[in-house]
Amino acid sequence: MGQTSNRTRASSVFPRHCHSDLPQLASGQGCYLYDTTGKQYLDGSGGAAVSCLGHGDSEIISAVKAQLDEAAFAHNSFFTSSPAESLAELLVDNAPDALSRVYFVSGGSEAVEASLKLARQYFVERGETQRFRVIARQQSYHGNTIGALATGGNEWRRATFGPMLPETSHIAPCYAYRNKRDDESDESYSYRVSNELEEEIQTLGPETVMAFVAEPVVGATLGAVTAVEGYFKKIREICSRYGVLLILDEVMCGMGRTGNLFACEHDGIAPDIVTIAKGLGAGYQPLGAMMCTDEIYSTISEGSGFFQHGHTYLAHPTACAAGLAVVNALLDRELVERCRVQGHKLKQALIDRFGEHEFVGDIRGRGLFLGVELVSDRQSKSPFDATLGLAKKIKSSAFEAGLICYPMGGTIDGRSGDHVLLAPPFIIDDSQIEELVDKLALAIQQSLDVALKASA
Repeated sequence: MGQTSNRTRASSVFPRHCHSDLPQLASGQGCYLYDTTGKQYLDGSGGAAVSCLGHGDSEIISAVKAQLDEAAFAHNSFFTSSPAESLAELLVDNAPDALSRVYFVSGGSEAVEASLKLARQYFVERGETQRFRVIARQQSYHGNTIGALATGGNEWRRATFGPMLPETSHIAPCYAYRNKRDDESDESYSYRVSNELEEEIQTLGPETVMAFVAEPVVGATLGAVTAVEGYFKKIREICSRYGVLLILDEVMCGMGRTGNLFACEHDGIAPDIVTIAKGLGAGYQPLGAMMCTDEIYSTISEGSGFFQHGHTYLAHPTACAAGLAVVNALLDRELVERCRVQGHKLKQALIDRFGEHEFVGDIRGRGLFLGVELVSDRQSKSPFDATLGLAKKIKSSAFEAGLICYPMGGTIDGRSGDHVLLAPPFIIDDSQIEELVDKLALAIQQSLDVALKASA
């Protein structure tokens, strides 16, 4: 006891992948991260669409330090705090009009869990206790806690835990690149795919359906897929017609990422509940939130007066101080507008480089939330053999080249298809856009060379 060993001790950390050999983070500045060997990495995905402000932002760091000097933490069953009050007010002032209350949590999965439980309690307190069913979309992702995982349509993530998951109905996503027929206009496709929601509500029984959950721009599972114009307006109309709550998951696509502070602003609609996280804390603190309408809040407030849900770190003062500084920075520095401008530049650079590439089928997205889908044949849109693990190869090759990006497999159905998701910091400059595209092109080519050789 008390003696030290000369042997190198293996890590005690339980990593995401037990056979990974990750470099150790040393520092971050701007759009770059550095490991302990001094190697530089361009953060082309903001981690997982988190680091909207980049790394080492002195203003955000100062806000966190200042709150730590005052009080790091107090449980929200005893105290509220100035950062929580101010951040809630700022979010409400800049949100779609219907959203008037903010419930702070520590991340996206917590926000989705909270939204599902709030939806259920809302109907219970209205006396509509038969409403409990949730409808979501195939190839969606809403988090990794049990309720959020059940809601999501990411088959790979669901598979192991299937027997534990509450039953959820899943309709088709609005994925025009693959699912829109040649003889369909955007309007007719929009009508057809949104009509699946009404059909599912009718099948389940309108009196039993509690909520429909969707990402305004689908993130990790589909790779920045935007809906065709008019789709979400039809979805909003259907939900309103049947008294079903519309829950929009903006954990990944919100907080300016698509060029609007709230992604649903592009579609001209307001949800009943919206979830946000990732860019809300920008990586400086773990922070998420659920926002709801006054109608939902008042039902609870004037009923039981108590939301039967909670976690230890709700409305954490230091996390809220970081979030307040982040949202103020997004607004005061006009970074949402910058995201829109730089996003257009990055998308054009991707089109210039990959638009005619024989193995790139689609380049899509909005703002600095962009996806590149890879195919073995552009005409038929056939995916590469899933056993080739193309997405994993691209991730590894890009990382070796000094680029962090977010490739995923299973794009089409949870098994087949590959895409690369890009979500760099809003502060990315033109030279860094060029660097990102150059390194991505190298990674894709190297990975394709290996994959094509293996399949020959």
